[in-house]
Amino acid sequence: MNFQRIEHINKVCQNLETTLQFYQTLFPEWFIRAQERSEEMSWLHFGNQQFYLSLYEHPNHSTPMSTGSIDHIGLVIDDGKRMLSLLEANQIEYFLEDSPETKYRIYVQDPDNTGLELVEYKESYDLR
Repeated sequence: MNFQRIEHINKVCQNLETTLQFYQTLFPEWFIRAQERSEEMSWLHFGNQQFYLSLYEHPNHSTPMSTGSIDHIGLVIDDGKRMLSLLEANQIEYFLEDSPETKYRIYVQDPDNTGLELVEYKESYDLR
């Protein structure tokens, strides 16, 4: 069986609306693919045709439910310079790292403290 792609990442949110707004800021071309809201649990799928973040919260729980931890999520972007402008315009803190294969390697934290690594690869890098 050959691996094709990652379809989604399931992510617990402390506040679904705050987390959604953060990702809408970073990826304005993404859209809500599906959603359901109730008093016990609210969730939505936010992404594009190939990939989505499954964001959910349990509003009546005093602590968020989780099945594990992730250090960070790496996402390939097509315009690092534009992303930096977007982060600065929205006062989102970030830091940069250099690496030989990338034009931009941008690190940010989402509202739930999940790290994101936003990478624009150099065109000369074969594995982009």
